[in-house]
Amino acid sequence: MSKLIAFFSRKDENYVNGEIKNLEIGNTEVAAGMIQEITGADVFKIEPQQAYSKDYNECIAEAQADQRRNARPELKGYPDSLEKYETIYLCFPNYWNTMPMAVFSFLEHFDFNGKIIKPLCTHEGSGMGSSVKDIKKLCPGAKVEAGLAVRGGAVNRAEKDIRKWCEPVNDEQYKAV
Repeated sequence: MSKLIAFFSRKDENYVNGEIKNLEIGNTEVAAGMIQEITGADVFKIEPQQAYSKDYNECIAEAQADQRRNARPELKGYPDSLEKYETIYLCFPNYWNTMPMAVFSFLEHFDFNGKIIKPLCTHEGSGMGSSVKDIKKLCPGAKVEAGLAVRGGAVNRAEKDIRKWCEPVNDEQYKAV
């Protein structure tokens, strides 16, 4: 069976290593690219119809407002089907201690029953937050493997950790997070 990398990433102004920096490619997209090189998986970018502001402070205010109202933003599109995929690498930044609400929209659109979900979260100190718990709640029939939290500011040095995390986990090794 095939593998899919589904990722949400944001370029432009980002908080990196304690300061606001303008990124041409978002940190999560960099990590997703590494996963693609390692696994050869298909790639799908999760994009909301209404993009977040390029300004960091406006973006975090928009993201917080989405979370407070439990929004499910419309996405620009979806893969036609996830039928052929056994493993989904789900990559996203930590927005207010969980995934961006657009990732919730993506997860609620499909049936992940019997799928393996491997979550990767970029962050600047807050780790995975409640994202793994949220994924398990949204995808109760999926096998959600241990997540990998990658500091956004260190994503370019994370290939070794990402490579190890991409390795298949057999049932004897499997430990839910």
